[in-house]
Amino acid sequence: MDLSTKYMGLNLKNPIVPSSSPLSQSVDSIRRLEDAGAAAVAMYSLFEEQVTLESYYVDYYLTHGRDSYSEAQTYFQDMPSYNVGPAKYLDLILRAKGAVDIPIIGSLNGISPTGWTEYARMIEEAGADALELNVYYIPTDTRMTGDEVEEVYLDVLREVKGAVSIPVAMKLSPYFSSTPSMAKRLAACGADALVFFNRFYQPDFDLETMEVTPRLVLSDSHELRLPLTWVAILFGRVPVDFAITSGIHTRDDVLKALMAGANVTMMASELLQNGMGRITQILREMEEWMQEREYSSVRQMIGSMSQQNVTEPTAFERANYMKMLAAYRPLN
Repeated sequence: MDLSTKYMGLNLKNPIVPSSSPLSQSVDSIRRLEDAGAAAVAMYSLFEEQVTLESYYVDYYLTHGRDSYSEAQTYFQDMPSYNVGPAKYLDLILRAKGAVDIPIIGSLNGISPTGWTEYARMIEEAGADALELNVYYIPTDTRMTGDEVEEVYLDVLREVKGAVSIPVAMKLSPYFSSTPSMAKRLAACGADALVFFNRFYQPDFDLETMEVTPRLVLSDSHELRLPLTWVAILFGRVPVDFAITSGIHTRDDVLKALMAGANVTMMASELLQNGMGRITQILREMEEWMQEREYSSVRQMIGSMSQQNVTEPTAFERANYMKMLAAYRPLN
């Protein structure tokens, strides 16, 4: 049984890749993911704000009080850490590359193009096999147009592609007014893969303290529907590889994503909730399912249920919407 697939030019032993999460914050954890059967690992993200904040602290502690007395130029106050910027992140990539045989995918999480070219180069030099751009951007300016929002993504991609030679994937928001158009524009700017979708973590209100609070809710399989739809529509129309990273929890989720047209499936919530051993279990269940239905390889099923390959392409459009509403019957 051949479970292998290809993603951004990387030859992977199977289509399961742990997505960016705390699971990749140590070499030991990355090694355990490989032992469980992971085909590659997407690193946790290096955040623009984190780098900026740490740089601010360095500047503050190196300059604060320096003119207090004549010897002050050789005196530095205690500060949180001199290990600022991406140094710790890059060191982890370097050590992980020496500890495992599977590809390591770096992850950058920011919004400004200029600063990220430097960090992208550093991640490449540390040994990362590919890079995922996680543009987590919430436009709050009422004067900003949809075209301007799209240009933020395109500018970041152009700058990074011009700075590195490793493959680059763009992790998308589900909120573009025209996902096909945006996907096509990203492909034209050099994206090697598109990842569907970034999960925006909306804040909640605490009615006791009357504060806005962050509240993490892990995904479930129902969230697969939206990325499944768009990958199935775009497969064969946009010349990039596809990854689905929302709602991948079970064998069926992986199989559906592949049939829609995804080259790989990325999971985190399932592994955080139920352990890394779920990778091993899902791979075994996939082999059993494929053997029962006489599939000889994963590549055989990629895109087999995409819009261009199904007998009823309108199932992905308004016809399906009307059928679902007409078929629904209330309990009373």
